Amino acid sequence: MPTNQFPICRKFVKSNDDTESDRIEHVIRDLIITMIQKREEKVVQGKSDNYGSDFLGSLIKFYHDADDNSNISIDTVIDECKIFYIAGQETTNGLLAWSIFLLAIHSDWQEKARKEVLELFGQQNPSPEGIARLKSMSMILNETLRLYSPAANMWRKVEREVRLGKLVLPANMDVYIPSLALHHDPNIWGKDAHLFKPERFAEGVAKATNNNTTAFIPFGLGPRMCVGLNFAAAETKIALSMILQRYTFTLSPTYVHSPMQMLTIRPKHGIEVIFHAL
Repeated sequence: MPTNQFPICRKFVKSNDDTESDRIEHVIRDLIITMIQKREEKVVQGKSDNYGSDFLGSLIKFYHDADDNSNISIDTVIDECKIFYIAGQETTNGLLAWSIFLLAIHSDWQEKARKEVLELFGQQNPSPEGIARLKSMSMILNETLRLYSPAANMWRKVEREVRLGKLVLPANMDVYIPSLALHHDPNIWGKDAHLFKPERFAEGVAKATNNNTTAFIPFGLGPRMCVGLNFAAAETKIALSMILQRYTFTLSPTYVHSPMQMLTIRPKHGIEVIFHAL
């Protein structure tokens, strides 16, 4: 009988999934440590005067900080790297997947996006200047983020008593923010809130939300907003542009629509589409 039917057994006997999970954990840890050691060796050998100006470099700097009140452990460095990578990978993958799904269904918007991409780039790789001018695609991505937000909800802890509208929130209270519910609220978006209508973002988020910009929070809001927002949007625009330059695509007749939440909102059975070379 499988050990997962008897939780107490798992303390003594590991399942195949547990063993594989441990193996992957060790591989990821070793990869990150190798990257850290390469940065450290360059500094020791005098090939570089710092650990790098990127996120990893900043973490290594804090790891080597002589002040015990400021430095962090190697485990913290590794955990931060994993979180940063997984969070960025998951959200961007989800945005691209759901965008492909929606454009496969709405061929009119797929053609609008393709026309825009070809006018700006032709058959050349997307450029930073052109990426910033992709208006139709920006509308499509915003509408995708509204319908299939990467995170269905967010949690925030109230550190001190604060007034929120007519409510007074006590200190140490956990606040649950259902972003997916906000994004589908007919009182904010209208009776067609469940429909894919990128044109609602034609004049920006403020106009789309009737000046209630806090109703659109796919990457959070305020000082805790996701630092990777612009990077994820740029990645998705580049990938989608290169796909549109080369293919048209339709939804496969075998596709089964089943969104699920596992860290992010993802298609349970994947996105099955049929690509047709241009």
